[in-house]
Amino acid sequence: MDYMTSLTERSFQKQEAVFLNAKGVTKKNTRWYKDIGLGFKTPTEAIQGTYIDKKCPFTGNVSIRGRILTGTVSSVKMKRTVIVRREYLHYITKYQRYEKRHKNIAAHLSPAFIGVKVGDTVTVGQCRPLSKTIRFNVIKHAPKQTKGSKKFQTF
Repeated sequence: MDYMTSLTERSFQKQEAVFLNAKGVTKKNTRWYKDIGLGFKTPTEAIQGTYIDKKCPFTGNVSIRGRILTGTVSSVKMKRTVIVRREYLHYITKYQRYEKRHKNIAAHLSPAFIGVKVGDTVTVGQCRPLSKTIRFNVIKHAPKQTKGSKKFQTF
């Protein structure tokens, strides 16, 4: 992705940890990234990309701590935010049966994850509050698996 086309903000975008005005040093690789730990790999787009996102767990000032949850993406309509649906069963003792329930979680989607669509499985990790409703960050993406021999392509 081109550097100028990835920017939508009017102000100059730079990473906090990178000093751009060093004297006598060639600027060959001034991108800062980190390994978030917990067995999750840093995406190659976070290492080689040119995006600037201060809320990204790989290139920004956000640490993953607390819960790690998995769910399916139900909405990608917001900018850099996805809604993750988590379904679970709740036991009713009176009837000795289970009922289906679900929770929706708003999670920040870093530009490192390209092509996240509705139905994909994502893993989210808890972080500090990023906005009024966002307390999770996407840390792993798995595309939706197509089963069977019939595969229809999207136009």
